[in-house]
Amino acid sequence: MIALAGSGEYLPPMEPVDRILLGRVPAPPRVVCLPAAAGTEGPERIAYWARLGEEHFTRLGIPVRSLPVVDRASANDPALAGLVAETNFVYLSGGKPTYLFATLEGSRVWEAILGVLRKGGLLAGCSAGAMILGEAFFGFTSRTRNQGFRLLPGATVIPHYDEIPEWMIAPVRGWISHGLTLVGIEANTALFRDGAQMEVIGSGGVTVWNRAGKTRHTQGVVPDWIPVDV
Repeated sequence: MIALAGSGEYLPPMEPVDRILLGRVPAPPRVVCLPAAAGTEGPERIAYWARLGEEHFTRLGIPVRSLPVVDRASANDPALAGLVAETNFVYLSGGKPTYLFATLEGSRVWEAILGVLRKGGLLAGCSAGAMILGEAFFGFTSRTRNQGFRLLPGATVIPHYDEIPEWMIAPVRGWISHGLTLVGIEANTALFRDGAQMEVIGSGGVTVWNRAGKTRHTQGVVPDWIPVDV
C-alpha cells in the first residue's frame, strides 16, 4: 500500500486523511516519520519536520517516532533501518525530491521500507516524498526528468497541483506523449493505492492525464485505472 499526498503533511487539514490511512494498516499502527527530504536545510528545519510529524500522529493517538535519516550515512545505518523495519506505516515528508531519492536509493533504510510494504504495511509520501515514488519525477528548478522508485509505474507525480503555476507543469506535459501518465495531486488530498485499486482520499482532487485523456477525480475509487507502459 502506498499513499501519495499533494501537500499539507502533519497539519490539521490532513488529519481526516491520515485517520483513514491508519485504518488501512494492520493493527496496531506503528508510525515512523523520515525527514530525509529536508536533509540539506539544516538542523533547525530537520528538527521542525521531525517534531511536526511526532505532534501530528500523537494527536491522532498513535505511537510515532521521527528518525534522523537525513543523508547517505544515516540511510545506511543498520540501527535506523532496524527501527524502520519494526513499523507498519512509514511517512516521507517534503523537501527536495532529487536529494531524497539519492539519499534513499539502494540504502538499508529503503530496503527496510520495502520490507514494510511486503509485510502489508503502508508507505506515505507527501510532496517530494510522493514525487519519488512514481516512474519518473521532475526537478522543480531544472524541470529535468529523474528516475523514480516505480512504486506507481508509468506515472509522474506532481504534488501541489492546485497551487503551482502553469509554467512549472508545461514542460512535464510533453512526457505524456512519450507514455507517462501525469498524476496531479491537490492539497490536503492523497491518492491511495492498494494493489491494483486506486482511491482518492481528502478534500481535493487528483488529475490523471495521459494519452487517453485528462480526468479529475475526487473522493472515492478511481475507475478504470490503467497503468501506461513506458
